[in-house]
Amino acid sequence: MRRLWYLMVLGCLAGCGEFWNNPYPASERGTNTLYSAFTERPKHLDPAQSYASDEWDFITQIYEPPLQYHYLKRPYQLIPQTALDMPKPRYLGHDGRELGSDARAEDVASSEYLIHIRPGIRYQPHPAFALDTNGRPLYLELPEREIKRKFALKDFAQAGTRELVAEDYVYQIKRLAHPRFVSPIFGHMSEYIVGLKDLAERLRADDQNVVAAHAARYGRADRGYPWLDLRPHRLDGAEAVDRYTYRLRIRGKYPQFVYWLAMPFFAPIPHEVDRFYSQRGMNDGRNLTLDWYPVGTGPYMLAENNPNARMVLERNPYFHGEAYPSEGEPEDRQAGLLADAGKNVPFIDRIVFSREKEGIPYWNKFLQGYYDQSGIASDNFDQAVRVDIEGQTSLSPEMEQKGIRLRTSVGTSTFYLAFNFFDPVVGGLSARAKKLRQAVSIAVDWEEFISIFANGRGIPGMGPLPPGIFGYREGAEGVNPVVYDWVDGRPRRKPLEAALKLLAEAGYASGRDEKSGQPLVLYLDTVARGPGDKARLDWYRRQFAKINIQLEIRDTDWNRFQEKIRSGNTQMFFLGWNADYPDPENFMFLLHGPQSRAKTQGENAANYQNPQYDRLFERMKNMDSGPERQALIDQMLAIAREDAPWVWGFHPKEYVLAHAWMKNAKPNNMARNGLKYQRIDVDLRQRSRAQWNRPLIWPVALLVAVLVIGSLPAFASYRRRERMAAK
Repeated sequence: MRRLWYLMVLGCLAGCGEFWNNPYPASERGTNTLYSAFTERPKHLDPAQSYASDEWDFITQIYEPPLQYHYLKRPYQLIPQTALDMPKPRYLGHDGRELGSDARAEDVASSEYLIHIRPGIRYQPHPAFALDTNGRPLYLELPEREIKRKFALKDFAQAGTRELVAEDYVYQIKRLAHPRFVSPIFGHMSEYIVGLKDLAERLRADDQNVVAAHAARYGRADRGYPWLDLRPHRLDGAEAVDRYTYRLRIRGKYPQFVYWLAMPFFAPIPHEVDRFYSQRGMNDGRNLTLDWYPVGTGPYMLAENNPNARMVLERNPYFHGEAYPSEGEPEDRQAGLLADAGKNVPFIDRIVFSREKEGIPYWNKFLQGYYDQSGIASDNFDQAVRVDIEGQTSLSPEMEQKGIRLRTSVGTSTFYLAFNFFDPVVGGLSARAKKLRQAVSIAVDWEEFISIFANGRGIPGMGPLPPGIFGYREGAEGVNPVVYDWVDGRPRRKPLEAALKLLAEAGYASGRDEKSGQPLVLYLDTVARGPGDKARLDWYRRQFAKINIQLEIRDTDWNRFQEKIRSGNTQMFFLGWNADYPDPENFMFLLHGPQSRAKTQGENAANYQNPQYDRLFERMKNMDSGPERQALIDQMLAIAREDAPWVWGFHPKEYVLAHAWMKNAKPNNMARNGLKYQRIDVDLRQRSRAQWNRPLIWPVALLVAVLVIGSLPAFASYRRRERMAAK
């Protein structure tokens, strides 16, 4: 019996080893693995359909469009990825003759891009490429009975690879017009890529015939079957010139088109993969689809897809390699971001994404060292960051003691309060409405909002353009003179007296309509999210009350809110915009009259229209960035600031925490493929985890002692009975 107690004590203490609370399997300890998390399960991993940031976190590590963004440089700069060099447009006039590189947009009928890709790039291993001894595909013509025995890619015994060719890029562009799914960029791209809209109509007719023939043969047509081979269908806007070269042709002059070539929509898809996943039975509850198992040439491949629990990326053994950048911003060298210059990437072997639905477990695991990087939620901000009286941020002593580093960057996004220009009170270009909007713009104190509700993570907007976008000006040149004065080397919001004066000039002295004598009441449409929004909505009311305006909040659900904006049935509302690409056109078009949401379902949700602004926009949008374009942007900003269709709001600031063992971590708001550049000091992480998570053995030992002592009377009684029985 005594031996039994010794074994119990030893067993309990053995369970309190160094890694007793580690959430990862013992087999992963000490491995070159990065640990991260995600909150929302990805819906699409097919590059023709995916258009969400949480999905791009995965697929941008797997797929390689021809171009990418430089990891370190700001402003953001496009560089080749699989392309040999940066493609330069060839402009053709309306008479078919070639024009110079400085051709005016109105003179250009079409633009051609010739893209040369690097030879020798190979795809990750995949069953679609597997061949038999005679060189024939092993798994592209499988009978349905055999597919029914397959439930994951690992069930296919063999995998192969092949070289990336230009035709793979052309095939993917054709997939944007595929009739069996809706690509989110088809509508936009069909206006530019020559023949894409016509291809969609031809594919739709052809697909109907193929499906009908299949249904007649089998009695039914499975979803995703039969395969619709896109290769025979010509697309004038995309064609392979040779094995490593393809040509793209778009209508007119559209310099921003090259930014799209850095998005997954323009990554290559081999026809074998499309054919493999289109076989009968592949999607009958098995998720054997491109949406579940992506196939690319990038540094990583998806090894495990369990979107309710975790996603795992592993090195692509056939990755062609890439050199870590040797240039960056001036401060990058001091920050250690150029220490790996010229070395081959990726540095990390494996990436594990665990699903965390709640913020508190994520944060606690980060502090324990079980996640390598983390953002900062509002609830954890005071624990992580200190803000001094001048607004400067620094890490808290707790974070510094752990060696955690803080990286900040201003996002390529904007958050604003819009006035509906169709509204008879706040809309239009009359002096009365304009001065009312200007008064509100001064009264709404975004510096205070950022401090209270965003923990200081943002900068007030001076217009629609955020930092990092061409056209944005720093310092006194970039200040909005309607709302700010430049004082002592920094912008200072105009006093409330200036707002009250504008309000009186608009005919609302003391907040009353001079004609009717009634108090001025304005209406804000917003989405009702819950009790947590009360403080923010009360703050909005106080801002308007400062200039004697009553603000009425009209809560609604998201769908109704969107419908009110689409129909122009609003007065004021909040919206935001994240850049699709780092070009001023992608922000300035939000105020372009022909893009009116209520009229054309465009992105101009305020329905702002100023003919002078619109004329300048048409000149500016397709120009190459340079002094002439900057001058036009300056004029447009001056007009928009004067008209005040938005209360310009703020540009959010991103805060990212990284442990000391994380190297080369720099936020990049335009690209999500930066994991290949990051590196981990595995030994330092191992030591830090052990130090921060030392088990408290004494409570267990105390519990065991209590159990032992408590059992002694029973043990003594047992021994007495044994002796009595022996006698």
